[in-house]
Amino acid sequence: MTPSLPAWSCRGRRGGAFTLIELLVVIAIIAILIGLLLPAVQKVREAAARTKCSNNLNQFAKALHNYNDTNNRLPPGGQFGTQPNGQMVAAGTNGNNGDWGSQQGSWLVYILPQMEQQPLFSQLNPRQNVANSVDIGISGFNPRPKISAYRCPSDDFDPTAAVSNYVGSLGPQCAAGPFGCDPNQQFCLGTFAAANGYSQSADHGNDGNPAGIRGCFTRFGTPITFAMITDGLSNTIGVGESLPTYHDHLNQWNGLNVGLWWHYNGGNAHCTTIIPINYQMQKPLNNGNCMSQTNNWNISWGFRSNHTNGANFLFMDGSVRFVQQSIDHATYQRLGCRNDSMPVNLP
Repeated sequence: MTPSLPAWSCRGRRGGAFTLIELLVVIAIIAILIGLLLPAVQKVREAAARTKCSNNLNQFAKALHNYNDTNNRLPPGGQFGTQPNGQMVAAGTNGNNGDWGSQQGSWLVYILPQMEQQPLFSQLNPRQNVANSVDIGISGFNPRPKISAYRCPSDDFDPTAAVSNYVGSLGPQCAAGPFGCDPNQQFCLGTFAAANGYSQSADHGNDGNPAGIRGCFTRFGTPITFAMITDGLSNTIGVGESLPTYHDHLNQWNGLNVGLWWHYNGGNAHCTTIIPINYQMQKPLNNGNCMSQTNNWNISWGFRSNHTNGANFLFMDGSVRFVQQSIDHATYQRLGCRNDSMPVNLP
């Protein structure tokens, strides 16, 4: 008599094999699960990048306060021209010849000792006490120095570029572009400015007199002290984020050797609050339309980030806050201006 086959025999296994349809269903389910998980992973990654960016600004807060404690002023947003009598002065003042070719560094250079980068500072040698210096000692660096704290991890701009995402604020400073297409200029002059406690100011912060500067930094090295921030340190933006992709001076301006974190004209004191946060420029960039040009300073010199719905800002009291791009524009100008004497509802 032929014995019956047990349940685990080959004949039983053949009946339990996957069909093509079942395999496709399993693959579809896995694809759906991956699709559901991917946004969550991206959110976690962006949250981590935003936190790292905030930590970078926290380092700047300590560095700026330590610099002020030592020098009784904020570091110069940029420094160039001669240095009569060994004094750090703004171009066009106290006999300074305002030589734009005499490059002596950005504020990111002057805080290097406070960022635990004293050896690099010594190598750069900004020569702040030497008249008629031609350039800080950067030419011998190969590759060019990059500092991780000077880059926001959310920015996908060339990771090998020696640029920075962090810009000292001009406040609601005027910034006319070269095309006669200036949609944001209205916010630095006329009735809007007067209603918010300030008056028209020199374009691009090109004024060696602090009275003509609305914020805390300029590429002219205009001397700004904490005492000049009369609205209160907690009510005044000091540093914010920007993106080299959209800002010509942060991105090898005009093909010259600027757009670098150490260059006084490298964009690191070149953002005005008259331009809304994450202001949308037309794409493709630089296509001939004035609203797409990265060298239309009335639209490109704004604070921007790749974070969702806003950007990180360092306030002069040392606090770091994420400011929504939907912030009331007048409130944003009052946070940018250091001495408007107007009440402000903090975001």
